[in-house]
Amino acid sequence: MTGSGDDGQARIVVGIDGSECSKDALRWAARQAGFTGAALDAVIGWQYPVFYGWAPGPQDFDFGAAAGQALTGALDEVLGAARPAGLRARVVDGRAAQVLVDASAGADLLVVGSRGHGGLADALLGSVSTYCVQHAQCPVTVIRPAGHTA
Repeated sequence: MTGSGDDGQARIVVGIDGSECSKDALRWAARQAGFTGAALDAVIGWQYPVFYGWAPGPQDFDFGAAAGQALTGALDEVLGAARPAGLRARVVDGRAAQVLVDASAGADLLVVGSRGHGGLADALLGSVSTYCVQHAQCPVTVIRPAGHTA
């Protein structure tokens, strides 16, 4: 790790969406941060759905708060009380793929799951992980689901 964080400490960014695959990515990233002494940024991106406000439904739903709850839930489930000292949880308004690419600036590693809560469940890599591999500003590790065979 090159020590590229604001304080000279290495930094690992992990993308979270609440899916099992993103929780696997968080487990892997937390272990890697422990091995290398890196700070860990757990990031979730959210945005208003395209149809929001056009269809009947709860117009006062807080998508940002829901994203924050998904992030907190994943951190609680995976790390429990044993959270790394350098952990930063970030909820960012924006398209998940671009949020993670932006967060990769100055990071030593970006970790994402291969499949999240998006559609096209049969795809080999999800659209977010594919975008990150192609556009991140640091190396990217893509974590496959447990039990995945090539």
